[in-house]
Amino acid sequence: MSHDPAPASARPPSSGSDPRDETPQYVLPLVVRIERSAPPARTDALQTAARAVLVLLGDERAHGDGEWAEAVRNWEDARIRKVVRRARGAEWRRAEALPGITLTGKSAEVRVFPPIPLDGWPKDLAKLQVSGTELDDPEPPVAADPAQPVLWLNPDLEMSAGKAMAQAGHGAQLAWWALSDAERAVWRDAGFPLAVRTADPADWARLTTAGLPLVRDAGFTEIAPGSCTVVADHPALRRPAS
Repeated sequence: MSHDPAPASARPPSSGSDPRDETPQYVLPLVVRIERSAPPARTDALQTAARAVLVLLGDERAHGDGEWAEAVRNWEDARIRKVVRRARGAEWRRAEALPGITLTGKSAEVRVFPPIPLDGWPKDLAKLQVSGTELDDPEPPVAADPAQPVLWLNPDLEMSAGKAMAQAGHGAQLAWWALSDAERAVWRDAGFPLAVRTADPADWARLTTAGLPLVRDAGFTEIAPGSCTVVADHPALRRPAS
């Protein structure tokens, strides 16, 4: 099954025209719950955001004649964009009242919404803060299980938690696109297990040349255009050792 090597929003703009730029632009909103007294752990927030994207992509409402299907098609036909905002208290309760799906991790809650026009944010989401979302891990994450999908972050890039959540979502989506229908069903039925980890600098070059899905950022925020941000290392996509 063929797949786009990077989502449209994760590719640097080219000097020529791109037909995707001629279509209406959509964005996939994600909202992370960050209460002052109990913020989520950074790694758990990244993993929960990635799983939220996958759950939406696998939801029956996003396919065929489903109520979100047209919005998803419009989003995928244009430049794929994801924006992560943060909410707490009443803001979070208002966000939860809008159509979407809430994913819960060990400490994180992330709600994903069907794609919306770039300039068509619902007022209860539009007023949420988007920049400067910072989170920490109280303890270093344990080593990733090699039998499960791993989204490897570029060790040479500094990204805010919100930016990294969006990039992890890109990586998860690339893995989804690259899998067969049967492989997607297995992953979905298992609850989309995955890990997000920062790659060891000594391993990064190997990961980026292993034929695995690779996210290249468009450079709209925080990092330079064309930066490689995430490698999606799904067991089903690993090439046999020669």
